[in-house]
Amino acid sequence: MKHFDKQAKEWDNDPKKTERAIAIAKEMTDFIQPNKTMNAFEFGCGTGLLSYQLKDFFKTITLADTSEGMIKVLQEKIANENIKNFEPLLIDLLEEDVVINENSYDVIYTLMTLHHILVIDKILKIFNAMLKTGGYLCIADLVQEDGSFHSNVPDFNGHNGFNRAELSAILFGHGFKIEYNKIPLEIEKEFGKKIKKYPLFLMICKKIN
Repeated sequence: MKHFDKQAKEWDNDPKKTERAIAIAKEMTDFIQPNKTMNAFEFGCGTGLLSYQLKDFFKTITLADTSEGMIKVLQEKIANENIKNFEPLLIDLLEEDVVINENSYDVIYTLMTLHHILVIDKILKIFNAMLKTGGYLCIADLVQEDGSFHSNVPDFNGHNGFNRAELSAILFGHGFKIEYNKIPLEIEKEFGKKIKKYPLFLMICKKIN
């Protein structure tokens, strides 16, 4: 996570990251229609760009990340803007022995984080335990790609995106029913003079058991 600690201070300077957060937030809120009685949890929040777009839709948002640098920047933003309903949390859910706040969240969402998690089954089990029955899990991440997306990160050892049919089957096995599965945008990356496009999917799943 040192990679993200180093990037934290400059993270929000890329307007494309904010555009991405705005697009995903709109898709989520249009589908879920959240209200101010609901509590949300963002997994892998970074500096809170996505949650910032959702702050007026939920009663509380817990923003969790393993990067101390990212959480520090987030805390500064919360203080500067006096955001009352954000609760930043420096935590590695996969290292915790107990599930935090069992059956207490209406919505859990994650943007461009799942591909960094090696053991998908473990994190989905944790998400299921944290969510209320009927609650939503929203996953926005890369469609399966050729490995070039992280070619500039020498120690990357996650997933090269996801095959959506395979991920859907895994989610179903963990008590989630896919209710929404679309590609709302693409991420463009420059490689020399060439620009390569990487589709980003959004899956919204309901906890059924």
